[in-house]
Amino acid sequence: MTYIKDKRNFSALMRDTNSPFLPAAEQDENPVEVGFVLQQHFSMSAFTAAVDTLVTANLVRTTPLFNYQTYAAETSPVISDLGIEIAAQGTLKAFDHKPLPDLLIICGGYRCSTQQHPELTRTLKQADSKKLLIGGLWNGAIALAHAGLLDQLSCALHPDNHAYIREQFPKVRVSEQVIVSEGNRHTSAGPVSAMEMMLQLIGELRGMNITRAIREILSCDQISEKGNIRISQPGDNPCLPQNLRDIMELMAANIEEPISVDELTVCIGISRRQIERLFQNHLETSPGRYYLELRITHARRLLLQSNESITNIALASGFVSTSHFSNCYKDYFGVSPSLAREQAKTLAFNTPCPQAAVC
Repeated sequence: MTYIKDKRNFSALMRDTNSPFLPAAEQDENPVEVGFVLQQHFSMSAFTAAVDTLVTANLVRTTPLFNYQTYAAETSPVISDLGIEIAAQGTLKAFDHKPLPDLLIICGGYRCSTQQHPELTRTLKQADSKKLLIGGLWNGAIALAHAGLLDQLSCALHPDNHAYIREQFPKVRVSEQVIVSEGNRHTSAGPVSAMEMMLQLIGELRGMNITRAIREILSCDQISEKGNIRISQPGDNPCLPQNLRDIMELMAANIEEPISVDELTVCIGISRRQIERLFQNHLETSPGRYYLELRITHARRLLLQSNESITNIALASGFVSTSHFSNCYKDYFGVSPSLAREQAKTLAFNTPCPQAAVC
């Protein structure tokens, strides 16, 4: 297989997979500040789903895109629905002497109180006056309704609270959808929709490329309509032609000893030209380039996740020599394999603890 020197950028399909390890682009924007207001008995699963998307967004770029902090609606620590106490980093009174975050999310839960919390209402009205983004998880929309921020608007919340909010807030339109975004209001009904709501917000704030990269990491085990629970692979996309999916699967199964395009034509039963058109039309790349990127991605995983020698990794990834592998790796990732491994170890050693502490 011929290595083409000027191909240094991953094609679209493989770019998302490798985005956390690519050289940093220039970024002048400051991180988006996100504040999670934890109510007593908040849904831990909805909260962690939302936070996980932000943490993963930071992982897919070498500079942080988001900062997040937790705030207690009343006192800290806050008890979650699982009985686990979370030591919030502050209370709502903190906003008396510090700016509100760019995005304020109210974390509700099945057993959260539906009564109005005056301090929370005041904080939400303050955020609204500054045109900030405001969100609600599970039944966090109830707090927004108490503050009058959902009048004449639709919202999503857990079905258990639909009757209550229809009765108490006739100006609020309760949606049967699990996610609703209207203006700067964003609400969701449960843990899965909490992640989807955050992905939508991240796409709006940072672009869909970031969202696709996050999905690449977090959506590997989604169950298909047929109940398929196999780990998802690039060739599993049902929108791709079956011939192309078969070729991609063959390539993935033959990393250590790559097979030629001529061999692929025999296995699949179509011509070289048809194979080239399939890759160009559906993946906007060539078969050779896709195969190289698949192998360099395989090598990157072995390099950063094992202690195997660079020589063994090169051979296991189908490269004819260590120098060939090193040149390819540096062209795509901007650093040599040895330096990439060293940087990964340094990063792991210096990575701070998560911001939300569990008591």
